[in-house]
Amino acid sequence: MYKFRKTRLASGMSLALLLLSWQALAAQPTPGLEEFLIIGSRENARRLAGSGAVVHSEQILNEAATDINQLLKTLPGLYIREEDGLGLRPNIGIRGATSERSSKITLMEDGVMMAPAPYSDPAAYYFPTAQRQAAVEVLKGAPLLRFGPQTTGGVINLVSTLIPETNGGNLRVMSDERGLADVHGWYGGRGDQFSYLVESVQRHGAGFKKIDRSGDEGGIAIEDYVVKLGWQSAGPRAQSLQLKMQYSEENSEETYLGLTDRDFRRDQDRRYGMSDPDEMTNRHSSVQLSYRIALSDALTATTLAYDNNFKRDWYKLEGAGSYIKAANTGSGSAQNILDGTANVNGLRYKHNNRVYASHGVELNLRYALGDHTVNGGVRLHEDEADRYQEVDVFNQISGALVFDRMILPGASDNRVGGSEAVSLWLTDNWQFSDALRITAALRYEDVDTNEVRYDNVQRTAINREVPNAAQEWLPGVSFTYDMNSNWQLLAGVHKGFSPLGAGSAEREDPESSTNYEAGLRFRQGLWFLEGIGFYSDFSEKTENCSVGSPCSNGNTIGSYNTGAAVIAGLEWQAGTMFTIGDAQLPVDFSYTWTDAAISRDNPATGVLDGDLLKDVPEHLYSLRAGLELRNGFSNYAVAKYTDAQCSIISCNRIAGDLQHTDDLLVIDLISRYPFNDALNLFLKVENLLDEREIISRDPDGARPNKPRTATLGMEYRF
Repeated sequence: MYKFRKTRLASGMSLALLLLSWQALAAQPTPGLEEFLIIGSRENARRLAGSGAVVHSEQILNEAATDINQLLKTLPGLYIREEDGLGLRPNIGIRGATSERSSKITLMEDGVMMAPAPYSDPAAYYFPTAQRQAAVEVLKGAPLLRFGPQTTGGVINLVSTLIPETNGGNLRVMSDERGLADVHGWYGGRGDQFSYLVESVQRHGAGFKKIDRSGDEGGIAIEDYVVKLGWQSAGPRAQSLQLKMQYSEENSEETYLGLTDRDFRRDQDRRYGMSDPDEMTNRHSSVQLSYRIALSDALTATTLAYDNNFKRDWYKLEGAGSYIKAANTGSGSAQNILDGTANVNGLRYKHNNRVYASHGVELNLRYALGDHTVNGGVRLHEDEADRYQEVDVFNQISGALVFDRMILPGASDNRVGGSEAVSLWLTDNWQFSDALRITAALRYEDVDTNEVRYDNVQRTAINREVPNAAQEWLPGVSFTYDMNSNWQLLAGVHKGFSPLGAGSAEREDPESSTNYEAGLRFRQGLWFLEGIGFYSDFSEKTENCSVGSPCSNGNTIGSYNTGAAVIAGLEWQAGTMFTIGDAQLPVDFSYTWTDAAISRDNPATGVLDGDLLKDVPEHLYSLRAGLELRNGFSNYAVAKYTDAQCSIISCNRIAGDLQHTDDLLVIDLISRYPFNDALNLFLKVENLLDEREIISRDPDGARPNKPRTATLGMEYRF
């Protein structure tokens, strides 16, 4: 296996940083235990010298959320392309960062990058279980330069269940009409110095699709376990230490094979019989150690060390998208193969078997001096993606799959890619006057990548080796100006960066952009209004290619450079609380308009000025409205509209309906009734109107959203 050239150096520097922190620990006491937040509260998000949003714990609790896609759809500026209807593999984009496998945004949990290999292979085939999240933070604009490596569109930080202030626990049990059951429980407590939390999520049951000739519905089995241990000193400047350990397993009978448009309109929940063997199995483990110390009244140091490991094998039919395309254009023989009424030889089922490792250490110093709050730090990071992918060949005979032979991996399926990255950052939040606050940020990314492809199973014969390197300085500045007690202006500009990943062509330039935003906020009493315009100018826009999200040129590995592009738009959000008698009516609204297009003809790729980019809908709406009674009985309605979007670049120049998704309006309802102080009962109905549309054409055909689904549940706090 390929090893990083600078592993010993990075490990030595990491150890030195940790020892430095422990020497500081011995020197003097500091602040209490804190969770890793990048924004904090919804109120903080509404005062940023940038833009952001927070899905707070109350919304997650009220909606009994199990699908991260549905939570994020209530926020402006986010583009969500669903895939399986269950939220297992999210595709999330933010502003100028398009949504292919969420590889263009920085995803974190408790401040730690969560993508299995965020530099080498950033496609997020792992995503933390939504049920165990206490909040979701989204940060956009120049302040996101504190984080990275993806700095174009935004940062998402999931905040896991917090250690409670007093001893206690919570148990939530729910089951839908098809028998998919979810159990989430945690218990924890806090003393003078020590604190702890133990937590688990169990998810088992059937999906909503039916597989031809087998009748199977595609089962799901997820186990997730978390332990947190904390310590804090009791002195006037308490120091804190927290250890978080997580382990999860997933077995989901999910496929890459979708449907032809004709079959989709007849039965959206059908699955072709040749996809019956398809199955994802994975294991994820992580360890995170964080330590915080106040070196003085003004200076605080935080050290964070992490180690993430992810192993998965998505065993699935590959190449069947060619049958979908042929049948969509009228091929009867391709349709017969999909139906299982025609024999076919050479169906390839690949073990998409990959092992990922990601680890690093970072040190952040926070210095408060008068009107300035300065953060500066360094992160040393290494990650690796190891692929060894065998292929089983089957023949379809009289509708049955008959094993033929196994093919050992070729060079493209027998490879190891790795990255080493050093990140530096410096930010200054300056309260220049009572009305004006300025945030200046500077980030530096130094990334070395290498991919080795092998010609034999022993990995003694190298097919090719592709090194690459990138160094980027990323500056940014933003400000807010209070015109009066109600109105606030904001504006900012920053440089965006998206590393190409291991395996990109040597000396290929990473994606870079200049990103602007400007807007206006209004606050008065319970009313909040915000309108922000954004403009991202790309000198080179790239797509990350994968089987799950092929590039517009059909490639499934590497990247595809489409040339200059502009993504511009407007984000609106509003919120308030009405009171009618004994009832309160919270209302939140968001809207996003986006124009995402090529801005200059590119003879190398054939794209033209004005061609639309893929995976960016023009219009997005969401409306949340509640009815909360004094006795605790509450009802909420959440409506989400997503406009149609291109499945490949330039779909506006291609005739027909096969290159874009459908627009979709989904309304969810949930009612909660407090049986007593400890016990709550709830009923949730997702997709009340049973609207079914094509939400994605990647990978391999038309794919549906979740049908109308009723779920009963109870929550017990003890």
